Amino acid sequence: MKDQLEREASDPKTGCGTKYRAILLFGAPGSGKGTQGRLLGGASGFFHCACGDVFRSLDVQSSLGQAFTEYSNRGELVPDELTIQLWQKRLADHVEELKFLPKEQWLVLDGIPRNRVQVRLMEVFINVERVFHLQCKDPELLEKRLGRRASKSHRPDDRYPEVVRRRLALFESESVGVLDCYPDSIIKTLDAAASPQQIHAEILSQILENLRRG
Repeated sequence: MKDQLEREASDPKTGCGTKYRAILLFGAPGSGKGTQGRLLGGASGFFHCACGDVFRSLDVQSSLGQAFTEYSNRGELVPDELTIQLWQKRLADHVEELKFLPKEQWLVLDGIPRNRVQVRLMEVFINVERVFHLQCKDPELLEKRLGRRASKSHRPDDRYPEVVRRRLALFESESVGVLDCYPDSIIKTLDAAASPQQIHAEILSQILENLRRG
């Protein structure tokens, strides 16, 4: 599968031939990585790509869409290889539509990669230059945030504490070792309990420092 992804990465119709410069927002559900992704995506020089948006925009009539639907209808997790194919196809569409300009913008990743396998599969497409780990040591805060979000979004299941706890437990089990895939020098851990404005300011400060160092 990785060989197939490498071929797609060098195909002008599906990939860019060179690696995208990427910033990874990493954290549990409710840690605020989506908020930070949207804030960065609204600034010049950044393109925000959330994993959830990839699935929500899926064409269920396409071959990849039908494969995704088969797993979803059975209540099974989508395999990592298919997840990355869907992500890569969506990103290639953004490039073709001139929404994402790889030579001018950083790619801001939110919700992907979620495990070590996905990190390995995505290596052919991206060069992760900074990782911002939004860490929250208070699971009750995450539960409250997800509950508030459920009332405003299309995630009604998040209103139920047992569902939220399962999501948080799944993240913990799936994401083990992801940060170990990247050098400590590019990882910045931030307090997810801080205000979105404080976190955003710190992220921008770190990115500016990265630019000064070249």
